[in-house]
Amino acid sequence: MSTPLADVAKHAKEQMHKAVENSKRELSSIRTGKATTGLLDTVRVEAYGNMMPLNQVASVSAPEPRLLTVQPWDKSLIVPIEKGIAASNLGLNPAHDGVIIRIPIPPLTEERRKEMVKVVHKLAEEGKVAVRHARTEAISKGKKAEHVSEDEKKKAEKDVQKLHDEAIKQIDALVKGKELEIMEV
Repeated sequence: MSTPLADVAKHAKEQMHKAVENSKRELSSIRTGKATTGLLDTVRVEAYGNMMPLNQVASVSAPEPRLLTVQPWDKSLIVPIEKGIAASNLGLNPAHDGVIIRIPIPPLTEERRKEMVKVVHKLAEEGKVAVRHARTEAISKGKKAEHVSEDEKKKAEKDVQKLHDEAIKQIDALVKGKELEIMEV
């Protein structure tokens, strides 16, 4: 049988893992100088009266290092997809020929690279806040646990802190890698 403190630590670990994975997903959508299909993962498109992720209404491919193509499954969605990409704040200028949307990936200027690094740090900070929140929640639940010795509570608090430190380290590593990728000319 698991103790209440073990359950609290397990829940905190799950929450922290989700925060790290979410940060990883968010950072993968940040534009570098190369075309990657993950770049458009955060783009939402108005389709059939709802806002939907781009990958649910079209297929995205990167046929060349500096070009993305978007093939809508429904031709009537070409203009909304184009608008969604333009409004996504990725600095992309989509163009369509009635069948396929082509998105040239311009090389990043030094100024744009620095802006992108700021965005990376902002997204990473959001991930770190989620990790800290999971730690705070776990520690407060641990302190409220009944029928548990003070020593056990202190040990559980240390374990949660270790999980927190590891998750923060993972996010920092993601940021460092993404920063290098962005600043690479």
